[in-house]
Amino acid sequence: MDLDIAILVPCYNEEHAIAKVVCDFKKFVPGCNVFVYDNASTDCTADVALAAGAIVRREPLPGKGNVVRRMFADIEADVYVLVDGDDTYDAESAPSLIEKLMSESLDLVTGARTEVSHKAYRRGHRFGNWLLTSLVSSLFGNRFSDMLSGYRVMSRRFVKSFPALSAGFEIETELTVHALQVRVPIAELPTPYRDRPPGSHSKLNTVGDGARILSTIVRLVKEERPLYFFFMLGALFLLGSLAAGYPVIAEFLRTGLVPRLPTAVLAMGLAVIAFLSVVCGLILDTVTKGRLEAKRMHYLRIPIRLRTDAHSGV
Repeated sequence: MDLDIAILVPCYNEEHAIAKVVCDFKKFVPGCNVFVYDNASTDCTADVALAAGAIVRREPLPGKGNVVRRMFADIEADVYVLVDGDDTYDAESAPSLIEKLMSESLDLVTGARTEVSHKAYRRGHRFGNWLLTSLVSSLFGNRFSDMLSGYRVMSRRFVKSFPALSAGFEIETELTVHALQVRVPIAELPTPYRDRPPGSHSKLNTVGDGARILSTIVRLVKEERPLYFFFMLGALFLLGSLAAGYPVIAEFLRTGLVPRLPTAVLAMGLAVIAFLSVVCGLILDTVTKGRLEAKRMHYLRIPIRLRTDAHSGV
């Protein structure tokens, strides 16, 4: 079966790396279309990509999430390969990832990064990735080992049912949680991860981007698992109520008096908030289940091209 394969490359100031990325994917995935979306670069990224044979388009809104959202809306294909434009991911692994997707009728295959250079993965990024991946695994399901990988192969059905609400580097987290919540068939394959070429510089900020990703996880827990979120919030308020109310109750049992009326009112108020929080969680959990059913039905309405011969070439 002939497949329409789109290589999606979001780019910002990658003139030193983008030509090799375009050429490598054209070499290892014959017949593919390489789309480079220039995210308001101040260098010659767009010109270099165009000269290398890419289809170049522009997205003026800054942030990787904005670029990915535009790509998913604009481009029609059977298979989508999302990869960064910094030449840190291995284009030679793309056929294996695509083969895995098609032969097993999957919707998402992630290239789990295996370092081939000690400079490729900064210590702070490595720890942050482990921490955030572990957090998402504990909350939504342990099906990924590298949640923040920028190398993903996706089916049309997955891409066209993904809402893409994030603006920046949180997009990988949103992709992961969407796949886990809708429970689409997914897999991971180890892929080499190398250092950037000379002249190329990382746009990541370990602390800033980590904080944004963490806030995204909190938001997604609130939206996708509201009962858990509001139950934990209610438990905190209940603990506060017990801490404030214990001296009042102890004093009342000893003397029969309530001399700390403001403290008693505070304890009661915290207890009421804790109760209301749990009730909100129960109500929103019902709403969330309805939203999830709608997501699933929309996902199932989108046709997908399957290949039954697992041994044929890409």
